[in-house]
Amino acid sequence: MILTAHQPVYLPWLGLFHKIAISDVFCYFDDVQYLIKDWNNRNKIKTQNGEIWMTVPVLTTGYREKKIREIEINNSVDWRKKHWKSIYLNYKKAPYFNKYADFFEDVYKKEWKYLTDLNEYMLKWFLATLGIKNKFYKASELNFQGSKSDLVLDMCKKLGADLYIFGTLGKDYAEEEKFTKENIKIYSQEYKHPVYPQLHGKFLPYMSIIDLLFNCGDKSLEILMENNITKKELLKIYGN
Repeated sequence: MILTAHQPVYLPWLGLFHKIAISDVFCYFDDVQYLIKDWNNRNKIKTQNGEIWMTVPVLTTGYREKKIREIEINNSVDWRKKHWKSIYLNYKKAPYFNKYADFFEDVYKKEWKYLTDLNEYMLKWFLATLGIKNKFYKASELNFQGSKSDLVLDMCKKLGADLYIFGTLGKDYAEEEKFTKENIKIYSQEYKHPVYPQLHGKFLPYMSIIDLLFNCGDKSLEILMENNITKKELLKIYGN
């Protein structure tokens, strides 16, 4: 079984969906510390003036002592109206805007208390829309032990993984010998970003998945997988 995991992020980039697409099981790592100025509560979209950040305001008091699942959204700021307006104004002329717009309009009409609930709700919709079908677990419900590489190893053992996919930065802390001892293989993702049709001039990579969806619709999964390793190739290499 191929396993991967990632902490909750807002409007994720394409690389996350490639990592999930080549796995069998995905663990939503909502039980780690919240990282300020990271991707937990923000991402980028493209506008006629270049990229802009879409940031969900959160209540940061005591955040160092909190798990990410405990982080609350600061709803005293009218961020939902602002985000929907930014999406509408910058993508209303995209070929597939009308196909997906209702979902986003509905999301931004709801009041969300916890950041992870918002991120999880949107992530599951993105996965379903792309056609990525994996078993989905939440770390907060599984009581994994340890930190960094040992935490990942414990997750692999408890979920029965034969192969674990680290993100690009995973190789910086993965202790491969410990995984080898437990007969678990590891793979470090090296995502090659595709070029696809975009609005607003020169192509900009590393935007939110919504940029790809609004511009390319049903071809989005095929495009984000371009020139990247597939699950079939991964299985052939690692012999699972």
